[in-house]
Amino acid sequence: MPREPEPDVRMDDLAPWKAGARTDALPHHRGEDKRLPLAEAVRRHVTPGASVVLGTCLEQMIPFAAAHEIMRQGIGDLTLVGPVSDIAFDQLIGAGLVRRVMVAWVGNVMMGSAYAYRRAVERGEPRSVEGIELKNVTRSQALHAAAIGAPFLPTRAALGSDLVGRNPWLEPISDPKTGEPLLAVRPLRPDVAIVHVQKADPHGNGLLWGSLGITPDAVRAARATIVTAEELVAPEQLSRDPNRVLVPGLVVAAVCEARWGAHPSPVQGYYNRDHRAYRDYHARTRTIEGCAAWRAEWVDGLRDLEAYVARLGNERVHALIPTEHHFAEPVDYGS
Repeated sequence: MPREPEPDVRMDDLAPWKAGARTDALPHHRGEDKRLPLAEAVRRHVTPGASVVLGTCLEQMIPFAAAHEIMRQGIGDLTLVGPVSDIAFDQLIGAGLVRRVMVAWVGNVMMGSAYAYRRAVERGEPRSVEGIELKNVTRSQALHAAAIGAPFLPTRAALGSDLVGRNPWLEPISDPKTGEPLLAVRPLRPDVAIVHVQKADPHGNGLLWGSLGITPDAVRAARATIVTAEELVAPEQLSRDPNRVLVPGLVVAAVCEARWGAHPSPVQGYYNRDHRAYRDYHARTRTIEGCAAWRAEWVDGLRDLEAYVARLGNERVHALIPTEHHFAEPVDYGS
């Protein structure tokens, strides 16, 4: 019998399958230079009445420099969202710029009470602040739902608590399979996320390590993201360590070089937590007059982050730099 001709195999046939071109697809958007001075980034993307998610890495890498810039520009009527709010929230509240907080807790992690927050809630000074209480897990789920485009996420967390019924982000539902009670966590889409990272490139891609908290979800849930970075580096440097690039430039509106921009919180590998700053803030903000005096010295009286670092002084800054280094194991991305 004559042999059947062998099929004509082309290299294209061996390539991974890909969908056909869409006539309505947007053209490929090349990474653009998103570098801005911090003051300009805040001016453009944080507007009065905005909802802002901060402190997404828990106690590490809180973007204090950005919070101080919001205070200098007097951008108010804000809704603040965060996991461990720490004193960045308290400082914004003390400046009278906050109308609502969506948190599980507001305080000074090291010292206890956040006095500005207590004055706002208990006495309406300098203005009343509404509190929408979320468990850390349900707030994380709300951001995750927004990040993945889900209409809600089911959870058992907070069932049986008094959070249900007075929280618009939690709605009782039934499990469609078993009929058991669940809660639907609505998506939470902040207007802007402000995150601090160790390294970023001009396109906004952010590389970070250490405590990550809810950062990956927060930057994808927000309508815009401002990245502040200890270092701005070439894109090629980030591409050599792709698995730690956890903030994709495509969701970033602005990237700002901000060395020491998370002080007094720590940045893994760059500087330690400044316990003295937390103790000083706690002692001085016990009264509303003391809070105003602290703000005049550390925020309003300083033009920018560079002046803030100069105010700290070389000796204090040097004492915060790690003296022991623990490097990660090298990996091979070769093929």
